[in-house]
Amino acid sequence: MDALAGFLNGPRARGAFLLRTVMDPPWSLRIRDEAPLAVAAAVRGHAWVVHDDETPSQLRPGDVALFRGPDHYTVADSPDTPPQVIIHPGQVCTTIDGVSVADSMSQGVRTWGNAATGGTVLLTGTYDGEGEISHRLVGALPRLVVLRSGEWDCPFVPLLAEEIGKDYIGQEAVLDRLLDLLVVAALRTWFAREEAPAWFRAHTDPVVGHALRLLHNNPAYPWTVASLAAEVAVSRAALARRFTDLVGESPMAFLTGWRLALAADLLLEPDATVGSVARRVGYSSPFTFSTAFKRHYGTSPQGHRRRAAAAAS
Repeated sequence: MDALAGFLNGPRARGAFLLRTVMDPPWSLRIRDEAPLAVAAAVRGHAWVVHDDETPSQLRPGDVALFRGPDHYTVADSPDTPPQVIIHPGQVCTTIDGVSVADSMSQGVRTWGNAATGGTVLLTGTYDGEGEISHRLVGALPRLVVLRSGEWDCPFVPLLAEEIGKDYIGQEAVLDRLLDLLVVAALRTWFAREEAPAWFRAHTDPVVGHALRLLHNNPAYPWTVASLAAEVAVSRAALARRFTDLVGESPMAFLTGWRLALAADLLLEPDATVGSVARRVGYSSPFTFSTAFKRHYGTSPQGHRRRAAAAAS
């Protein structure tokens, strides 16, 4: 599992908030949900994305936007249209005065807006959770990424547009997977053309990329620089130097960070124990693992669980 595949174990869509928004002007939505990651795809018409301190960006049909939270922003028919609806955490929708519009703006299955057949149609998906693995990837994004329809070849927007209004058995799973595919394709495209994190770029190196995949796929193995170098068929010194140059940290430092990020997510699984997580990420004892975890995150594994539970409540 590489870091991009690991994204799917972080905010992976499981019954994600997914909606078709249908609007006629004038309209303006103030987004205050503070979700770690959201995606919007323009199907028809246009929309403006406005962060308070940045130049507005227009979305046209086929464009896809990724929003990295928790900053607030506005999506509207025009940058000058004042907000009419506020999207709060938990996807609670109200007027500026706090009156719920969830029912009054409902337009059918997973469809919402001020018109049944509006001139603008947006598909929006929101990931409410963010794991430590995915944070390593999503945290490298700017707060707004826009991929233009003519700049990349993505088949998932038409598929999502076709499927979102259906109400079949298993439809939620279909939509979750399509949303995941759309987001991963967008992330991969963005990082291929922009300044990706060093560890992401290093995956293309034949030696360091191989080493990274070994560490990602087998975190519990008792790796040393020597054993890792033997697997990738270079000397210990050559691997250490090349890995540090491309990734920005030594192989063992990277492995420690990866193990603890993976552990932070595993600890939130319902049946996980500190001992079982320790073994799964390569620590010989719960005590050794807890010490390393607290040194890295500033809290114990149990404290991490309590903090995550409190944030979710």
